[in-house]
Amino acid sequence: MKIKVSVPTPVVSVKPVVLSAPDRGENLQVRVSAPATGSELPIIVFSHGFGWSLDGYGPLADYWAAHGFVVIQPTHLDSRTLNLPPEDPRTPRIWRFRVEDMKRILDQLDQLEASVPGLSGRLDRSRIAAAGHSWGGQTVSMLLGARVLDTHGEPGEDMSDSRIKAGVLLATTGKGGADLSPFAAEHFPFMNPSFAEMSTPTLVVAGDHDQSQLSTRGPDWFTDPYFLSPGSKSLLTLFGAEHSLGGIPGYSAAETTDESPERVALIQQITLAYLRNELDLDDSSWPAARAALEESGIPLGRIESK
Repeated sequence: MKIKVSVPTPVVSVKPVVLSAPDRGENLQVRVSAPATGSELPIIVFSHGFGWSLDGYGPLADYWAAHGFVVIQPTHLDSRTLNLPPEDPRTPRIWRFRVEDMKRILDQLDQLEASVPGLSGRLDRSRIAAAGHSWGGQTVSMLLGARVLDTHGEPGEDMSDSRIKAGVLLATTGKGGADLSPFAAEHFPFMNPSFAEMSTPTLVVAGDHDQSQLSTRGPDWFTDPYFLSPGSKSLLTLFGAEHSLGGIPGYSAAETTDESPERVALIQQITLAYLRNELDLDDSSWPAARAALEESGIPLGRIESK
């Protein structure tokens, strides 16, 4: 399958850019990757999966940047590079710190822009998307309007951010309650989302072989953010994909159990086309990408929308 995309451009990447975060107990380290040329550049803020850092997810970050986006990647407090002990008082609240990390980035775009040589004056702040994988997907879902339910089933604080115009949720966990394994219910009580208010346009990406130890359900658990949310949504279901979706954290990553450069290439192209469409950068790439997938002789997945 061949989806037409623009010719990749050279990328400038700077790390770590350090943002002051006195209430966090640890300053926020960020990586910024940007096309070397171009102006009015749209922005993607990316939230990594559990244990990862600003150094992960090169297959996505490098691709998006080479095709016209400024990609901003924080290192969250659960990163193995920080080695926060389980007994650290911040541990139960890491899910909140993660959301706050993403907002801090949006609050300090001026500093991030100034940190990359030649980037000043080239950002389009009206076109911001957020993307995340696994736990990063839950982080991003809250910025898109999802809420965490308390023990009584009542939705918690609204942590959505209107600056974010579109989202991409990659292998993002579904609803909690009885759908959680006993281990997950005990250790991750925040993994109890309601998607009823998640109205921001979003592409949900799920693998049909992604069997999680955190859920009593099958791979369809990862489609909940699509089926249980209102508004304009699309779902890319990847055939044969497990939790790393073919290797998006990095081809050589130990947790990639289903390495597939073809699958990663599809995710690169589909997410790029989707975000260009939702951020009003062009209206032809998304229909063309969908048609190319449908017409493929051996399709790697399927797309549905509502």
